[in-house]
Amino acid sequence: MNHLDLLTFARSTALNWALVIFVLGVTLRLFEIFGLGRKTDLAKPRSNSCGNGWRTMFTRSFPPEGMLKRDPVTYIAGYVFHVGLLVVIFLFAPHVEFFRSLLGIGWASLPSALVDALVVAAIVALGVLLAHRLNNPVKRMLSGFGDYLALAVTLLPLLTGYMAYHHLLFEYTLMLALHILSVELLLVLLPFTKLFHTFSVFISRWYNGDIFGRKGVAS
Repeated sequence: MNHLDLLTFARSTALNWALVIFVLGVTLRLFEIFGLGRKTDLAKPRSNSCGNGWRTMFTRSFPPEGMLKRDPVTYIAGYVFHVGLLVVIFLFAPHVEFFRSLLGIGWASLPSALVDALVVAAIVALGVLLAHRLNNPVKRMLSGFGDYLALAVTLLPLLTGYMAYHHLLFEYTLMLALHILSVELLLVLLPFTKLFHTFSVFISRWYNGDIFGRKGVAS
């Protein structure tokens, strides 16, 4: 298989299978979450439960008071990484065109130079987070294979995409194929690893805010 054959495979058969596994996996995991059910709370709600859920989704997206000073590396590098990742996924012109071809809708993209800078920032931030995890005794003890796997499969698309864009290391066709395959690996693993927090994080925040709100407790 030459480079062009590999790219064709990555953009057709491999992509189709990755999308099928991704959609089915996410659907299954969401079904498991919502299928757990919730016991009927017979107590009279002490506040607007629904409003508390939505409010917690918003407030939990920012550092609790004092935590930014206590652990600036985690919060600052974490925000830089997530913002950079979201921008490159949804606002890089070639990706916007991919979504347009897949979903039939598109949107405005950001200048490539800006996205390129944010990719570098995201890669550096991810490296900082890894170094911090390895050098912090508590975080290192709590980290397992799943944590490092999630980090690796998230880093690969950013790194290979940057290298393909700048024509680094390998011939462009091969590098682009490797980039697409790394994205497909991420799609396949996302529903079954800690990366599923992409979907579950806001569900759990809403649930915590809702259930604590009914009890009149701050979440």
